[in-house]
Amino acid sequence: MQPNQPAVAIVAAGIISPLGRGLEATARSLRDGVDCVTPVTAFDVASARCHTAAHVPGTWIDDLRDTRKRRRLHPASLMMIAAMRELRAQDPGFAPQHFIIGATGGGMTFGEAFYRSLAKPADRRRAGWLANYNPQKPLLDAQEDAGFRIPGAIIANACASGANAIGHAFELIRSGRHDAILCGGYDCISELVFRGFDSLQASTPEKIRPFDAARTGLVLGEGAALVALENAARARARGAQILGCVTGYGISTDTHHITQPHPSGIGPRLAIERALGSANCPAESIDYINAHGTATTFNDATEGLAISQLFGNRVPVSSTKSMMGHALGGAGAIEAVFSLIAIREGFIPPNINFMNCDPAWDLSIVANQSRPATLRRVLTNSFGFGGANAALVIESAAGAN
Repeated sequence: MQPNQPAVAIVAAGIISPLGRGLEATARSLRDGVDCVTPVTAFDVASARCHTAAHVPGTWIDDLRDTRKRRRLHPASLMMIAAMRELRAQDPGFAPQHFIIGATGGGMTFGEAFYRSLAKPADRRRAGWLANYNPQKPLLDAQEDAGFRIPGAIIANACASGANAIGHAFELIRSGRHDAILCGGYDCISELVFRGFDSLQASTPEKIRPFDAARTGLVLGEGAALVALENAARARARGAQILGCVTGYGISTDTHHITQPHPSGIGPRLAIERALGSANCPAESIDYINAHGTATTFNDATEGLAISQLFGNRVPVSSTKSMMGHALGGAGAIEAVFSLIAIREGFIPPNINFMNCDPAWDLSIVANQSRPATLRRVLTNSFGFGGANAALVIESAAGAN
């Protein structure tokens, strides 16, 4: 961080995921270590290796289908609207100049329905499916619901997308190019994506066990999370409540393989080191690491190695994906909000389903039960296919001073 760069405050946040709709419900589930992974019923998985995922219950967004237009919207749009409404209720005076969202799948289930319908007689729903399929549509729908008319951008950088969206917004504010930006991420489970991970044998037929020696793969999740970032001085001047702040962002691309990370852990390590450098803080100052932790063999191996090299077993580590699966492009944003919740509520979320740590690393896993803790500074990691790596440093409100 260079001298005279403004602090970047988080003045509001909204979230919906399998762990809950809203910050309060989410905090309870994180503290209790709720396992949200259930059998898939939305499509046939009989021939798949994996039969489970973590869904957002439809009843949590049914109240948003209150007009004819909204009844046609994709669940991703409704999740974004839910997150936006919570954020707006916290800070009605927040006036963003830009909207940056991370996503990968868009309204994929509507795309599936559209293409399947082409082999059948004409279906009057085709136009609606096609219109609501594109990844920018949830962004536009959430804007319309909030009454915003601002430029929007989509970042599609695999599973680092949501973290990249927040990190890019952070850098735009810290550089002085903008004063207030709305950012976050979303993704919804679809059959195409589910089958893709299953065909790669990245999904597990068992429980998801991040960092466990017996880990066998990931399960998919879904959700949406938004954060309102603002120049801290401007936020204080208008009397906004500061929930926390973003102080660091680091990225790297190891270009080792289209899906597998470099086995040395150089990609995750560089992203983490750059985030710490961006925040101008040493590794010793991190109080908790919200790990990417997908429970796949290679991803956990590289992240575990990078964390061991940089932090040893001094810093508590957990993967909240153990509770709600992997929300892909939305995961980084969802987990950034989880990190903010952990700081504000004073606890470390657990890494559930954990039995034995892989002996290849030296990690301090917060196993199976949450832990009370005073957290000032949290590192949250997001690593994706193609070696796309991102890390964020989230701090308590004191970091905005």
